[in-house]
Amino acid sequence: MGEGGRVGPEDRIFGIVRQMLPRTAGAAQLRLDQSLQDAGLKSLELVTLMLAVEAEFDLEIPEDHLTPERFQSVAAIRDLVTNLSARD
Repeated sequence: MGEGGRVGPEDRIFGIVRQMLPRTAGAAQLRLDQSLQDAGLKSLELVTLMLAVEAEFDLEIPEDHLTPERFQSVAAIRDLVTNLSARD
């Protein structure tokens, strides 16, 4: 959890990803830099993940940022969200 009891972006992203991963994939043991596809997320689920991140953070992710590389891990998504949030 973030400072002062607040839930930070990283924790929120972990929450979204854990809800999407099959229980058998070991979602509870997911690491920050682990490939989400290696953890069990399928290509179609990555699209759902992109939409969930936009909704969770009230962001519109530019089309040129909607790439598998930017959604390859929790760390990559955190960096994307942080960068887009800083623009506002």
